[in-house]
Amino acid sequence: MKNYYTDMAYKIPHLPLDFDIESKAIMKKTAAARSALAELKGAALSIPNQSILISSLSLQEAKDSSAIENIITTHDELYQGDYLKREFKSIASKEVHNYAEALRWGFETVRQQGILTNNHIVQMQATLEENDAGFRKVPGTELKNEQTGEIVYTPPQTYDEVQALMSNLERFININELSDWDPLVKMAIIHHQFESIHPFYDGNGRTGRIINILYLVKEGMLNLPILYLSRYINQNKADYYRLLQKVRTENAWEEWVLYILDGVEQTSLQTIKIIEGIKNLMLKHKKKIRENTKFYSQDLINNLFKHPYTKIDFIMSDLDVSRLTATKYLDELDQIGIVQKMKLGRDNYYINTDLYNLLSNVNQIKHV
Repeated sequence: MKNYYTDMAYKIPHLPLDFDIESKAIMKKTAAARSALAELKGAALSIPNQSILISSLSLQEAKDSSAIENIITTHDELYQGDYLKREFKSIASKEVHNYAEALRWGFETVRQQGILTNNHIVQMQATLEENDAGFRKVPGTELKNEQTGEIVYTPPQTYDEVQALMSNLERFININELSDWDPLVKMAIIHHQFESIHPFYDGNGRTGRIINILYLVKEGMLNLPILYLSRYINQNKADYYRLLQKVRTENAWEEWVLYILDGVEQTSLQTIKIIEGIKNLMLKHKKKIRENTKFYSQDLINNLFKHPYTKIDFIMSDLDVSRLTATKYLDELDQIGIVQKMKLGRDNYYINTDLYNLLSNVNQIKHV
């Protein structure tokens, strides 16, 4: 095994690594993670309108990923900002929406093209940060301990170094013949490599977590960008940063890969529970609307579940009805307890409170 360390300075290796990383422990954990991920992929297919999952879950992923970087927003700010179509109540909610937009754009691009390139990565980071600075060109970036302020790692400082390492990473992401390791193991290595290169002035953590999801989509292990790995990292944040650094100081790749694999397994099982919760709520609402109104339709259910908030204009568009009819529908749904009518600005908006509560309390959902 090559030693990548000189006087405790981490020399980023070119990929693939020149030693076999798939130990018995990693292979065993990979099998469990693959099984859970396959179950999640199947569960997602059980929702007829999969745009519901993309719309409702991508904002939750954005919120969790941003929270890792101490960008904190409330669920009210999150959903109201989406409802108001980019009229945000806080800078944090705007940044969360930028993340969700970058994730959705990346997903559509990877799904259509079947590859994940540096140009795609640069575009996603530009969406996150609302600038086109691209890869770092000026030295001086250092990573510090949040508590002590101590410099713990200095990533590559020159543009040429960053460009060369990102080109190598791009090849590793897209040319499967370079390594026969399991895609989940490769995802863990890709994530560590990207975070160590730290190619952007800002947004590296969030961009790296988007890459995780999109790589699984590229490899066919997910059909939708719905794996909540950011929530697992946020709940185990100290271990995340400790193990990132331990690879750099002790070559502890096995511990790092096992941590990521455990995250894939745990969040896959938890997300399955969320999907089951959404399905059960859809059936409950469908039954209640059919029994108490004369205007049930699948388009109406889809509207109510692709986002916790809706409004008259959305019903008009999705159901192709007049404003008067849309208002009547929503007011009746309010009366039977399907939605809760509230005032936001000058407009009325209607909350699917059951869906809102489900998505707001995902950390309390336990897998079995």
